[in-house]
Amino acid sequence: MSNELIINSTQNGCRIALLKDKNLVEFHHEEDGNKFTVGDIYLGTVRKVVQGLNAAFIDIGYEKDAFLHYLDLGPKYNTLQDYTKRTLNKNNASGKLDKLNIKPDIDKHGKITDVLSKNQQLLVQVVKEPISTKGPRLSCELSIPGRYLVLVPFSNAVNVSKKITSNEERKRLLRLVSSIKPQNFGVIIRTVAEGKEVKELDADLRNVVSIWHQGMETLKSAKPKDRVIGEMGKASTILRDVLNESFDNIHIDDQAIYDEVKTYIHKIAPDKEKIVKLFSGKAKIFEVFGVEKQIKTAFGQSVSIKGGGYLIIEHTEALHVIDVNSGNKSNKEDGQEATALSVNIEAAKEIARQLRLRDMGGIIVVDFIDMKKMDHRKMIYKVMKDEMAPDRSKFTVLPLSKFGLMQITRQRVRPEMNITTKELCPTCNGTGKINASIVISDQIDRNVDHLMTTQNEKDIVVVLHPFIYAYYTAGTFSRRMKWYFKYFKWIKLIEDSSMAVTEFKILNKFGEEIELQ
Repeated sequence: MSNELIINSTQNGCRIALLKDKNLVEFHHEEDGNKFTVGDIYLGTVRKVVQGLNAAFIDIGYEKDAFLHYLDLGPKYNTLQDYTKRTLNKNNASGKLDKLNIKPDIDKHGKITDVLSKNQQLLVQVVKEPISTKGPRLSCELSIPGRYLVLVPFSNAVNVSKKITSNEERKRLLRLVSSIKPQNFGVIIRTVAEGKEVKELDADLRNVVSIWHQGMETLKSAKPKDRVIGEMGKASTILRDVLNESFDNIHIDDQAIYDEVKTYIHKIAPDKEKIVKLFSGKAKIFEVFGVEKQIKTAFGQSVSIKGGGYLIIEHTEALHVIDVNSGNKSNKEDGQEATALSVNIEAAKEIARQLRLRDMGGIIVVDFIDMKKMDHRKMIYKVMKDEMAPDRSKFTVLPLSKFGLMQITRQRVRPEMNITTKELCPTCNGTGKINASIVISDQIDRNVDHLMTTQNEKDIVVVLHPFIYAYYTAGTFSRRMKWYFKYFKWIKLIEDSSMAVTEFKILNKFGEEIELQ
C-alpha cells in the first residue's frame, strides 16, 4: 500500500492531495488569508458574558466574536489566568512551569459570570474554525501537538491513546514519558508513538516544550488579538499526523513550500528526507498525477461506486444525507438480496472515503438498499467501521436501523470542503444555445500567428482543453504540423482538463502567461 502527498502551489495558497494507492482520499485547500487555524493560541479579550448560555464571546480579531463555553475553560483555568497575568506583567522569567503553584480546579458545575468579566484578557486556543455564519470555537485547555506526543501545560497527567491496545506497550510508554516530562506539563501519547524508543519521544517532547517557551516569550509583548502560538502550515501539519513507513513520495511544485517541508522532514524523520521531491514538469502537477480528474468526479452530487451503483449526496444546514442506489448493478448478481449486499459493501467503502475527502462533519444519515438478513446488516456495519478506522477525526457509527438507515457523527473542526463540479457553459452562459464552438481554433490560430510573426516570440506553449488538444494533434499532417511548416518552429501543446472547452492560454519560454489580444 503506497501513500503519496501532492502539493500544488496556487495564487492564494496551496492545494494538498493525499493519495492512497493512487486514489484520492484527502484534499485540502489552504488559503493565505485564513489566519484562524485549529490549534492557534491567541490573546483574546472578553466582549460579552452571556449567563443564559453559560458562555462568553471573545474577540480574537475575527469579524464575528469567537465562542467560549464554561466547560471549555478547563479545570486549570485559574492557574492559566494567573500565569497569563504574570507573564503580561513581565514577572515570569521564562516559560518553565516547574516552580509554578498549581491552583485548585474550578467548579465544573460553576457559572461563567463567576469566572469571566467584560474586557478581561485571557489565553485561548482555536478548536473549531469559523463555519458558515459562526465565529471560531475556543478552549482554555491549551495543548501543543507534536508527532508522537501532545503537550498539555498546567497538568501532570500522562495519558495513552486508546488505539494502543497492548497493555505492555501502554505501560512501557507511560513509564518512559513519565520519566522525561518536565514538571507541571501533562502529556498525551499519540497512537504513532507505539514501538518508538525513548530517544525519539524525548526529541519530540523537547520540540513541543520549545514551542511553548517561544510562545510565552511572544506573550510578554503581545497585544489583544495577537497570535501567541501558531500552527504550522497545512502541509507540515498533515505530515506530522500521517507520515509513516508506507509513505513513498511527497511531490511539490513550489520551491518555498519544498524548502519548508524538506526542513520539517529533516527535523522529525531524517531517514524520510529523500522522499521529498521538487516537481519541475511543464504540465500541472495535479494533471500529471491524475488528481484534477479525481477532484472533478468525486465532489459532485452524484458519485459512482465500484462495480456499478451510485451515491446521491445532499447537504443541509442540519445534516448530510447519502442515498445508495444500485444503478446498473441489478443484473449482475443472483437475487435481490445478493445485489443489495454487494452494492452496499462498495457504497460503505466509498462513503468512508467521501467523508474524509469532503471533510463532512456533524450528523450523516445513510440510506442503504434494504436487506432482509440480519447477518448482512451486521456485515455492512463492520465494513463501515473498518473503512473509517484510518480517519483522524473522531467519529461514531451506529448499526443499521430497521428502516435500513445508518447514523454517523463525525467531528467537524473546519468548513466542509465543497468544490463546484457543475460549470456554467462559458460559450452560451447557461442558455443552451451556442454559436459554432469551433471558432476557438480561430482564436488560437490568430494569437499564435500574432506572437510568432509580429512579436517574434520563441518557444511558446499553448495550454488547452483535451478536446481541443486532440483537434490540433490528430492525424499525421495535423494542424500543429502545419504550424511547424508555416513558422519553422515547434509549438508545444499541453492538455489541461481543468479548463473549459473554449478556454486556452499561451505561455512564454519562462512559463509566464502571455496577455492575449
